[in-house]
Amino acid sequence: MRYRVGDEPVSGEYAGTDEVVIFTVIISLIVGVILTYLGIKGRQVWLIVTYAPLIFVSIGYLAWSML
Repeated sequence: MRYRVGDEPVSGEYAGTDEVVIFTVIISLIVGVILTYLGIKGRQVWLIVTYAPLIFVSIGYLAWSML
């Protein structure tokens, strides 16, 4: 992106708020639960191996952010 001469680019003030990060973690938790369930139901080990840790990481982050 180009800026005019003398204009300062927008600083990183709105790089992401806590609400956006929490929303992303909650969506990741929901997706992880759904895809892990589908992996168990369809006997797809790669889905379980990929998305089961996402559930634990999301729960861990939510617990850490509540402290």
